[in-house]
Amino acid sequence: MHTELINKYNVPVPRYTSYPPANYFEPFSNSRYLEAVEQSNHASDSALSFYLHIPFCRHLCHYCGCNSYPMARTEVVESYVKALHQEMELILPLLDKNRPIAQIHYGGGSPTAIPIALIKELNDHLLSSFPVIDRPEIAIECHPGYLSEADWQQLTGCGFNRFSIGVQDFNTEVLKIVNRRPSLLPMEDIFALLREKGASINLDLLYGLPKQTVDSFARSIEQAIALSPDRLVAFGYAHVPWVNKRQLILEKSGLPDSREKRAMFDTAAGLLHASGYQSIGMDHFVRPDDELSLAMKNRQLHRNFQGYCTRRTTAQVYALGVTGISQLESAYAQNTKDIPHYIETMGRGELCIAKGYALSPTEQLTREVIEALMCNECIDWKALSERLHVSVSALKAATAYDEQKLSAFAHDGLIRYTDTYLEMTAEGSAFVRNVAASLDKLMLHTPHSYSKPL
Repeated sequence: MHTELINKYNVPVPRYTSYPPANYFEPFSNSRYLEAVEQSNHASDSALSFYLHIPFCRHLCHYCGCNSYPMARTEVVESYVKALHQEMELILPLLDKNRPIAQIHYGGGSPTAIPIALIKELNDHLLSSFPVIDRPEIAIECHPGYLSEADWQQLTGCGFNRFSIGVQDFNTEVLKIVNRRPSLLPMEDIFALLREKGASINLDLLYGLPKQTVDSFARSIEQAIALSPDRLVAFGYAHVPWVNKRQLILEKSGLPDSREKRAMFDTAAGLLHASGYQSIGMDHFVRPDDELSLAMKNRQLHRNFQGYCTRRTTAQVYALGVTGISQLESAYAQNTKDIPHYIETMGRGELCIAKGYALSPTEQLTREVIEALMCNECIDWKALSERLHVSVSALKAATAYDEQKLSAFAHDGLIRYTDTYLEMTAEGSAFVRNVAASLDKLMLHTPHSYSKPL
């Protein structure tokens, strides 16, 4: 990639895992959330997705920007899981019992930090309450640094059919610097055990960390390829010390500059493509027969806070647990970050929504446009207008569509576009966030800070 493009476009922009981004959330009441839940029963996407946030980690990694907390005492963990069940008892009765579950996802923190028997009870509660679609995605994020063979065996009996394993890097020197424990078991043994149970496996790696080089990260990618995961994610480390002050520790060890960081990703992508994997979105790689690959080819890829999904598994997300963000058709709502407050409030039979965002009809249209670009790297204005039953001109008017800005992107080789179609070029793909931001009216006068694309 040309240095001039990196210098010009490697500027802070939202990641657009949601629209609007979460830093636009404002104080939000329980009643407004309950109103959005009621409305969700009549939305076009009828399937259900549940996100359960397990906030605890046995050790806090220095790079992490997630809502994570040090591991609590046994009685606190048990009280927290009880509160999750109590939150289910508040929300599940409000949902149409004919709506099927398409997804369940456990994130954190480290969900596997808590006793696995408690996780099974949570899954059983949800799965006994609603029907499920054919081949639902029941997934959990796993920290392999603390899981024994018995733990993995127990996890496979909880109903999960997808495991996301957070390796981050196979280089133990890198892991030590970022305070991440390497896998307790050989990764080959973990893969064999999960494959025997018929599970799908995601492998998560992180680039842009101290002591990583293009060559060292390439070796980690080669080790990952040898394991043959179903999906591999190469996340770019987002340095946002104003969000997580622990990240300042990494500055002492030195961080790769944007050009070396981009070279890490390009080299990794080249190795993965040569091994038969295909790119999905900004950072995912899958096999050609993967459901996500087929959705990408058909321009039907979607995503939520939990990652990419297809039309088949697209659903409104009901989040449970501290900091969990529900993503409904008309609103977002986020729970409190305070664990004791969450436990106490749920014990009283009350929700504890801290903040959220009610989307106007115009913003709902903007969300559709930006999601189409971020997921499929193109906008078919005519097809989108037909699906949403609005005119192309109304769609464009909902965004900050600016012919002059698009012309500049096209001149720099980032996009190709006409009045009815816009698509990213191969070289421009790295800067899809920049193009999305140009369509975002909220970015015209934003007071918020963001990470850089590279």
